[in-house]
Amino acid sequence: MFAFKLLIFCTTIIFQVHQVHLLNILGIFPYPGKSHFIAHEALLKDLARRGHNVTVVSYFPQKIPTENYHDIPLKSEENSYENYMTIDNPSYFKIIYRSMYLAFLGNGNCKALLSDGNVQDLWNNSRKFDVVVIEQFISDCALGIAHELKAPVVGVTAHSLMPFHYNRFGVPQHPAFTPCQVLNGGKKTSLIQRIERLIFTVYYHYIVRILSQRMDQYILSQYLKNIPPLEELGKEIKFLLLYEHFVLFSPYILPSNVIPVGGFHVAKVKLLPTALSKFIDESKYGVIYISFGTILRSTSIEPEKLDAITGAIQKLRQRVIWKWDSDALPIKSKNVYISKWLPQNDILGHPKVLAIFSHCGLLSLTEAIHHGVPVIGMPVFGDQPRNAAAIEETGLGVQIQVDELTKETLLEKFETVLNIQFRNKVKWISKMWKKDATGGRQMDQQSTGWSMPARLY
Repeated sequence: MFAFKLLIFCTTIIFQVHQVHLLNILGIFPYPGKSHFIAHEALLKDLARRGHNVTVVSYFPQKIPTENYHDIPLKSEENSYENYMTIDNPSYFKIIYRSMYLAFLGNGNCKALLSDGNVQDLWNNSRKFDVVVIEQFISDCALGIAHELKAPVVGVTAHSLMPFHYNRFGVPQHPAFTPCQVLNGGKKTSLIQRIERLIFTVYYHYIVRILSQRMDQYILSQYLKNIPPLEELGKEIKFLLLYEHFVLFSPYILPSNVIPVGGFHVAKVKLLPTALSKFIDESKYGVIYISFGTILRSTSIEPEKLDAITGAIQKLRQRVIWKWDSDALPIKSKNVYISKWLPQNDILGHPKVLAIFSHCGLLSLTEAIHHGVPVIGMPVFGDQPRNAAAIEETGLGVQIQVDELTKETLLEKFETVLNIQFRNKVKWISKMWKKDATGGRQMDQQSTGWSMPARLY
């Protein structure tokens, strides 16, 4: 009997070992934005935890060594892109200016990537990788490296689909029902909004082809020979892990090669620092959290708009925690806690935190939805306008434009999201989010799926 049980045990172990396919994975992340890398880092660490050998090219090497995780750090004088953008009202001119800025930034990222000696060793030494994970953002330069290494590519994002990615991945795109990432407006649009979407979608296609890809292709030719057109390489990406969730953006048609994984980066809530924990615990009426992310410089807000915010929070009974980029606010109040850095996810996970006033960065919204915290969104640039429209349309929050910001309008927004019925609705939506847990489940399946050659080849 013992021999039989031993045979069953050994057979099971052998079968399981044969089912495990550990991969040699290369991740290339040439954009020096920490807010993006937070989501990617969660994925990469998860792969390493599963036993895959993960090599990561980025500006953010691990401070504490992680097993199976190996860094190839890139060097830059401006390696974090934190607090460098001003808070102002979106406009057509700013959208065009920032799109051109991002295109040239992507070209600079491409040159920095290819000129790095450790990166060049990857192809000079003919390193072998089973798959290359590449961020789909402002440069396709890394696709040339993957082609040289003869490895299949998996795309990842830390944001919703950009206008020029729909065609690449075969996602239906129509201005009548497809939101444009850089413009306000959800699924229910006016004629003017549809015209805006059409114009900017065409514009982004041309700006990517003419400014971004053409220059990236030229830079690649200085280091690697016979690289096919980057748009062709883009269409050969095996699948895309898209940082979206239908609870926020509402369902829309996605092909099987585009897998929504929104929420994967949200970590378990940890204990707050003593002073911060005490500030929240002692709040009689709860706490409101204010943060405009890592890229926007909170101190750049116009004095008139800052007065509107400070005037509104002075009228509230709730305490306020504010991520502020200076040592002092223009007002002094025992009800306001400021800091240049705050553990946002842990704060939002506290049951006494009632609302967040945010720029509508996707990772911030994801954490707010996960913890059931209503949002007041004030979008400024990038995907924030679309995100703000989505939270309002879905019932997760309300939005206010920078040029609409007054003490009275902001107080009205606070009154809306602090209403117990509104908060209960957001809690209910959060439960639906957690019950579906698309991000976690899909990512688990996909991480395992990478061990299946059929998925990649």
